Amino acid sequence: MDKTNEQKAIKATYFSIVGNTSLAIIKGLAGFFGNSYALVADAIESTTDIFASLLVLFGIKYSNRPADENHPYGHGRAEPLITFLVVGFLITSATIIGYESIINIQTSHDLPKSWTLYVLGAIIIWKEYSFRLVMKRSKETNSSSLKADAWHHRSDALTSIAAFVGISIALFFGKGYESADDWAALFASFFILYNSYLIFRPALGEIMDEHLYDDLVEEIRQVSHQVEGVIDTEKCFIRKAGMKYHVDLHARVSGKISVIEGHDISHRLKDTLREEIPELGHVLIHIEPN
Repeated sequence: MDKTNEQKAIKATYFSIVGNTSLAIIKGLAGFFGNSYALVADAIESTTDIFASLLVLFGIKYSNRPADENHPYGHGRAEPLITFLVVGFLITSATIIGYESIINIQTSHDLPKSWTLYVLGAIIIWKEYSFRLVMKRSKETNSSSLKADAWHHRSDALTSIAAFVGISIALFFGKGYESADDWAALFASFFILYNSYLIFRPALGEIMDEHLYDDLVEEIRQVSHQVEGVIDTEKCFIRKAGMKYHVDLHARVSGKISVIEGHDISHRLKDTLREEIPELGHVLIHIEPN
């Protein structure tokens, strides 16, 4: 199961790297020859996306390394740390785009070429498809860094939509509105900053062991009640590391049974939980007498 999820995540990341590299080149050329800074700004973001996707690839491979003597819980915490770096790339690209947009708004330049709209239309469709595909893989694999990569695609799509609107305004109204696409690029930079927060917040929760998994707690309790000898469950703490969820569970059993019987129930419960819920990592069972 681990290997399958890792392969899915890695394949999705390679998809992002190839797509972002191609789009960065296309946007840069179209922006340069089409007199559109919004497209050039878009190309800048796609360039940062390449490095962000490379970081995600490294994070996924490293976080899935097996547990060792120094890391008994594995290396999963590398994923949210990589996510923080990816957010840093997003904030950097938003800052560069915003700064350059302000400079270009104050500088006179020619109207964008009309054919740039066709380029942007194709880019918007592709980036939205990329977002949906990578987001689907992030949910399948429980990967926070892959989710961040998916939001990179959505941010790129939003930047392209803003550029499309800005160029359309400039072409429709003509002379005097040459900077409309620069304003669009500036507006897009705020979208990118907002998405940066959306990516950062859950990764921070993962690092801080924040309780965000009520549905999984309920599923664990339901599976536990099916195990012979388990009367009920009490405390259930969950913390996420990489693609796995580590669980501390208190289980109530009869107070009249022997220590050996309680030990056997604990092992049955642990094995059942890991079999029924494959995304679980370490499961620590504490036995409470009823």
